[in-house]
Amino acid sequence: MAEKSRKGKTLVIVESPAKAKTLKKMLGSNVEIKASMGHIRDLPKSRIGVDIENDFSPDYIPVRGKAAVIKELKKKAGEARKILLASDPDREGEAIAWHLAHLLSIDPAARCRVRMYEITAKAVREAVSKPETIDQNRVDAQQARRILDRLVGYKLSPLLWKKVRSRLTAGRVQSVALRLIAEREREILDFVSQEYWLLDIAASAEGGREYTLRLEKRDGKSLTLGSRAEAEQAAGELRAASLAVTDFKTRESSRPPLAPFKTSTLQQEASRRLGFSPQRTMRIAQDLYEGIDIPGRGPVGLITYMRTDSLRLSDEALDAVRGLITERFGASYLPEKPNTFAAKGRSQDAHEAIRPTDVRLDPESLKAHLSPEQARLYDLIWRRFVSCQMAPARVARRTVEAVSGRYLLKQSGVSVLFDGWGRMWPLDMKELTIPEAVPGESLRIEDIRMEQRFTQPPARYSESGLVKALEENGIGRPSTYASIVQTLEDRGYVTLNEDRRLEPSPIGLIVNDFLVQHFSDIIQVDFTARMEAELDQVESGSLPWVQVPREFWASFRQKLEEVEKTVEALNLPKEEPELIGEDCPECGAPLVKRKGRFGEFIACSAFPKCRYSRPVLKSIGVTCPKCGLCQVVRRRSKKGGRTFYGCERYPECDFVSWEMPTGELCEKCKTPLVVRGKGEPYCPACQPKSSSGKKKAGKSK
Repeated sequence: MAEKSRKGKTLVIVESPAKAKTLKKMLGSNVEIKASMGHIRDLPKSRIGVDIENDFSPDYIPVRGKAAVIKELKKKAGEARKILLASDPDREGEAIAWHLAHLLSIDPAARCRVRMYEITAKAVREAVSKPETIDQNRVDAQQARRILDRLVGYKLSPLLWKKVRSRLTAGRVQSVALRLIAEREREILDFVSQEYWLLDIAASAEGGREYTLRLEKRDGKSLTLGSRAEAEQAAGELRAASLAVTDFKTRESSRPPLAPFKTSTLQQEASRRLGFSPQRTMRIAQDLYEGIDIPGRGPVGLITYMRTDSLRLSDEALDAVRGLITERFGASYLPEKPNTFAAKGRSQDAHEAIRPTDVRLDPESLKAHLSPEQARLYDLIWRRFVSCQMAPARVARRTVEAVSGRYLLKQSGVSVLFDGWGRMWPLDMKELTIPEAVPGESLRIEDIRMEQRFTQPPARYSESGLVKALEENGIGRPSTYASIVQTLEDRGYVTLNEDRRLEPSPIGLIVNDFLVQHFSDIIQVDFTARMEAELDQVESGSLPWVQVPREFWASFRQKLEEVEKTVEALNLPKEEPELIGEDCPECGAPLVKRKGRFGEFIACSAFPKCRYSRPVLKSIGVTCPKCGLCQVVRRRSKKGGRTFYGCERYPECDFVSWEMPTGELCEKCKTPLVVRGKGEPYCPACQPKSSSGKKKAGKSK
């Protein structure tokens, strides 16, 4: 009887155990759920695994360590009445489904493929009831990408070993991303700062009206004051002349809401507002997508699929959010028709933008059931989705212009007339209300202020800034942005500095220079973007997949052979670890300073026999506010390499903080003041961060 019961079951194969657990409670006892734990077949790691002479035929083998998983899947498949492949709904997931079909002897043309864009009971049951065929074009696009990456990585990396230094790697996309970072660094190094001065007049009018006017033009032309002498000359002329209003304008305008999140914008905003790395953002989003156990509802996926470049929203989702907006904020906050958004550049538009699966599940109601980082990211996604369907904000911009002799001065300010979508999402504007002024009226000069400034070089890329640059230049896809950034850090080609900016390492610059010098036609933005466009053509069925590696290899092979024969090796000296003058407390061998993924650390020179290590701790010059005995030092978290602050005696003293302590106490409650990024010091007890996701600071574990 048990055998018959088993024969009657449908086997659904997903990628992760978390997703399997969620689906099990949704689909009931007649369905068995198993996880493939990601890829079960891939190209071998020990060799290129591509038969170049046989039209780039790939040699797929079972992934090492997956023997037990494969055995279990084959066993369950043999017992099942029906098999459904429910890996993630992107190219990577399609490839996993195709490999599973091959492994389990399933015809890819059969209706065996289930794509779940949201993990809710209704969506899951609907997807399972209407299986589709495996999309071979999408599989081919993923295969072409994989083979291109193999050709570059397994042919170019050995060349780096010979010509530059051993254990270096190159990649089709990672090397272009490294080039962006390296070229920005060159711009910074070559930048010559220029001095300039700002000149502001504090002026007043009848009735106590006050203005701060900035010098803009002289003799009708834009003016830049390049020295103190020029600034003082202009100030002298202004003091000697009268000041009168020439124009006053008020212009009202509307600000439309921001689009809902796609992968790149989610990573950028999570970095800017929450301090999450792209990798961390995607890990948390995956948890929210795969399902959280909510009391009274069971497991439910809280967001739609998070690897997307689409800005489209379903009619059902729009109806739900419009109803919510009317209930919570009133009819004035609801536009007549749903807001629509068009994706810029290439968009596959395979599924929706990132949104909550049920907008009625607001962040506050879920807070107790989510981890702090899950709650913060969900709050960000929920607010962005609701705000994108709200009415435009209305603002008034006022501008007053005044003349003094041959100089024109101006002040502008903006005020919010109607917050609209700003009720749910920050408008990111500094309000400044300017009192009305009457053309022709005289103003009294109260003070003239001069400020010296210097032009600044372009900023280094942040992780989210690099993601934005990759998307704007057509490099990579939503599923690869986070891994591109992570790979550069893992390879030691870039490091996250104290300002959380990507800074190329010396070896990163050397590798980039070598690749740009000898492979500039391949390691360039336009070429890589063109490759991505061709992969999109493969997915659409308009280009045979083998044509992509075939045309690429024709030119790449010739260049490889030329560099191999003609370019001299750089003969870089081997990078030796630096002795620090201490002995290992565990084995007595000398301790050395090494470089790792998250910067420098101290380790035993006898590694791997002795595995003693400790971080390099840098004091911020502040005494620990908890124990008062030692210094607060800057540390890096093990997950994500995020900077935090703690007592140097940790764990004896357990003070830690994501925000930097200033060493001062709040006048009201004596809580240690902290500062986040380049912001102003604040008290986390008296001035907590807003609900948009900022963490409260200065608390001990």
